[in-house]
Formats: sequence, C-alpha cells, structure tokens
Amino acid sequence: MSDDRMRGDKLLCEVFKSARQEQLYLYVDKRQGLVEVPEALLERFGTPLSAMTLILTPERSLGRALATDVMAAIRDKGYYLQMPPAKEDYLLDIYRSPSEARY
Repeated sequence: MSDDRMRGDKLLCEVFKSARQEQLYLYVDKRQGLVEVPEALLERFGTPLSAMTLILTPERSLGRALATDVMAAIRDKGYYLQMPPAKEDYLLDIYRSPSEARY
C-alpha cells in the first residue's frame, strides 16, 4: 500500500470478528475496508461482523498482538488476521478423559 496517509504513526483501524470461528479477528484500515483482503480468506472467515473501530499507534496496548505488528501488516498486506489462542494440551486431555467421581 503506497498511500501516504498510512505512513504516519497512527492508523484508523476497523476490527471484524468472524461469524464462523470464535476469537478470529480481521484488522483493516477503516478507509480501505475489506478491499485488500483476499477473497479466499473472506470465504473461510465468513461474514465479517464489525467489532470495533480504534486508532492504532505503536504505543497502543492490544490483547494478543503488538500494535506495531498489526500496523505493519495492514500497511504491507492490507489486513492483519488474529488467530484464536492455542488451546492448552492439558485442557484437551481433561476434555478427552472420562470424568471420575472424587470423594
């Protein structure tokens, strides 16, 4: 993306959540919208549901990503895809094992 407006230290960002998968988010430049997101990704993502709009700065604290990484991806590719957190192996083991009565 060569737009001079995207070279500053702030980026107006819209965050979409996936209608298909919990905790899957897509960050894009609010002015560009979803035009830069590949069609194949949008098909797998499902209907994008607007979750929030925010101003990203390098100092901004985000839950599971560095704002600088998100901003760089949006500037380079037109979007940033935040995947759901990995499930802990022990939680999967607990889920798979039959529960035992403990007295």
